[in-house]
Amino acid sequence: MQRQKYRVPYSKSFLEFTLPRTMQATLIVSQPAEPVKDVPAAISEALAHPIGTKPICELAEPGTRTCIVFTDITRACPDHLLVPALLVELEKAGVSDDDITLLCGTGMHRPSTREEKITKLGAGSVERYRVIDNEPQNPLALVNLGDTPDGMPVQLHRAIAEADLVIATGIVEPHQYAGYSGGCKTVAIGAAGEALIAYTHGPAFVDHPGTRLGRIEGNPFHEAVAEGARRANLRFILNVVLDDDKHVLCVQAGEPEQAFQELVNFAKSIYEVPIPHQYDIAIGGVGFPKDANLYQASRAPSYLFFAPTPVVRPGGFFIIPARCEEGVGSGVGEQRFLAAMRDAPNIQFILDDARRNGYPPGQQRAFVMARVLEKAQVVIVGSECPDLVAACKMIPAATMEDALRLARIELGQSCNVLVVPHALLTLPVIGPEQQSAYNG
Repeated sequence: MQRQKYRVPYSKSFLEFTLPRTMQATLIVSQPAEPVKDVPAAISEALAHPIGTKPICELAEPGTRTCIVFTDITRACPDHLLVPALLVELEKAGVSDDDITLLCGTGMHRPSTREEKITKLGAGSVERYRVIDNEPQNPLALVNLGDTPDGMPVQLHRAIAEADLVIATGIVEPHQYAGYSGGCKTVAIGAAGEALIAYTHGPAFVDHPGTRLGRIEGNPFHEAVAEGARRANLRFILNVVLDDDKHVLCVQAGEPEQAFQELVNFAKSIYEVPIPHQYDIAIGGVGFPKDANLYQASRAPSYLFFAPTPVVRPGGFFIIPARCEEGVGSGVGEQRFLAAMRDAPNIQFILDDARRNGYPPGQQRAFVMARVLEKAQVVIVGSECPDLVAACKMIPAATMEDALRLARIELGQSCNVLVVPHALLTLPVIGPEQQSAYNG
């Protein structure tokens, strides 16, 4: 009898593999939904009938200084459709080109290249408008909007502070800290200074039991991001939900928190998938652009680990195909992640040091991965930087066969395997009875 073939994303292609006969597999994907047939028309409809606020043509007028914050290349958000549609609305309102700034919300990632800006916005927008990147470490590019009562420093890019109208694009999908990304996060993190990013990504937030994938209510990270965006005077968002193949499933526009909640409700119906129990092994796909570097690709095991209940039992394996052609990543945050993982003598040191001394932005990924590696092993398959993978205390494997062989040596011949081709867009949820057994 021929064994079933499985396929998971790898860079811009796929890896195919079969499992040993002694392994029992469960394959899960997001819930099926019909893609939007005419995306530009759906965007126009959303902009004409925004949720909880007036259309842009009524929010803006000639002389309105406007800042549109859009996502960087690490997000698959179709900004090439969203931003031009917003620009059309601003033009209708009489806003001049000189009063519009397009700000790439890079957070602590590296600056975007001109080619990436063109990919994101289209050549016409890049040539016509002022397009800039966030500069989280440049004091001259930042403005302090004061501290919240609990001490959060609201430090954001000057282009936002000086704007009369702040608009953001985004993609609403499961996020390890925010519960779901998009909404206010594009501004409050993507356009933030290092101090704000450091505060929201510190161990007090990351360790908090409310900071979980898929959770909005009672999530301190989500609450902090929403407050930061309020102080930034974010007044309008245009966000989407995508399927596993990056097709648009839903578009909404309007008042940031109300429109975001509508999108989250829809996203939950797509991304959250029930599973019966924990598994010995989880194989998680990432694909381009997230698997271009190890910093981003490592989200796959941490997403699966930080699901409402970890999907892999203690002592199990996460197997993640990722090309990592950019190594760990060249941004400040990515390099801090590398240094923390590489230089620590062991995983416990990373955890103890973070909880005792805190860490700068970017290094939170080392803390997160240490929490994963404290309970399970992570194998990165097909990386172009196996030495860096090993330095980061994960296991490099050339092929899926090699990775499965390693797991069998450790776990035995008979294992149950969860295959999640799109690990960043599928949120496995164990039923309440199984969760209670785990927590007990």
